[in-house]
Amino acid sequence: MIEEIKRLSNEYFEEILNIRRYLHKHPELSFKEFQTSKYIKDTLNSWGIEFTEGYANTGILVTLNGDVKTEKVIALRADFDALPIHEENDVSYKSINHGIMHACGHDAHTASMLGALKILNELRSKWSGIIKFIFQPAEEMLPGGAKQMIEDGVLLSPNVTEMLAQHVLPELESGKVGFKEGKYMASTDEIYINVIGKGGHAALPQNYNNPLLPTSDLILTLNKVFLNRNHKNSIFALGYVYAKGSTNVIPDNVNLKGTFRALTEDHRDIAHQEMRDVVEKIEKKYNVKIDLDIRKGYPALFNDEKITKKHILNAKKYLGTENVVELPVRMTAEDFSYFANKVPSCFYRIGVGNPSAKYNYGLHTSKFNIEESSLKIGMGLMAYLTISS
Repeated sequence: MIEEIKRLSNEYFEEILNIRRYLHKHPELSFKEFQTSKYIKDTLNSWGIEFTEGYANTGILVTLNGDVKTEKVIALRADFDALPIHEENDVSYKSINHGIMHACGHDAHTASMLGALKILNELRSKWSGIIKFIFQPAEEMLPGGAKQMIEDGVLLSPNVTEMLAQHVLPELESGKVGFKEGKYMASTDEIYINVIGKGGHAALPQNYNNPLLPTSDLILTLNKVFLNRNHKNSIFALGYVYAKGSTNVIPDNVNLKGTFRALTEDHRDIAHQEMRDVVEKIEKKYNVKIDLDIRKGYPALFNDEKITKKHILNAKKYLGTENVVELPVRMTAEDFSYFANKVPSCFYRIGVGNPSAKYNYGLHTSKFNIEESSLKIGMGLMAYLTISS
């Protein structure tokens, strides 16, 4: 079966490569992927593969039945939204949508899963059970497409028993894949703070209550609280400060934006309360009003240990032991965690880097690109892991 899948991966490579390049050239932002969704559906129609739609508006579901009936229902997921980044690559398939780019590899995720779908459809007489292919919008924006697709019933009728997803990793050389059992990625929360004082003429301090002073104290105090924490468990960072003042103008308020990441829900809840406590103390100290808005985002991602061990063994069979590596915990986040909270799952990484060439830029950067030969592994390995479950 391994040789058959690899043969089909090679046979379908050019078509999947062209699909990836089309998607890369025509990126769309989260919850606005109307043309991307249409392109995927047109591709499925051209292959004679039925689908259902309407999940999270632009999401798509394909269900394949193997010739042998079992209770096993495995779901695969690929996301297809892009980021608000202006692409700076000099390639023929560079984004034509100004300020929008597939800088996180979702084009490769979708192309690879389409390739796996085509392979498994060709081989459906040789595997058992049911496979669901979930094409998901809006991974990059809260509340996330995964959550909405779950609410729309994508895991039901028939009920999914196991899930699998892959994500590109430019730090990992093409030809290799990485896995992490158990805790793998952090939760993510968006932090919005508005410090409200009283503005006025800078030369008349008796008439104003400068919000910049409590803001400075707030930033330093919050930073101190979280610096005392173990950075392996959480990250707090503010990346935006805005006060509409001038040399002689004290503003009425200051706006802050940031993020909080954690690996456990208990740690997450405790940290949220600590933020509230700090805000309350600063309010009293400076006699100001501080609005703190903690927008809870994706939960931490946990890879089922039993299932992940199984996939590691099968990946070694497909690629060779030397090409399967153990990954460290990452403080980045993924809305696949919503699926993993519902169904035993494995979220793994596929190497797309090429140190000897120009494909060594990080995710979410304007020059991110992949070693495109990795698409063969992307579709082939996903197909093999699925039917080996």
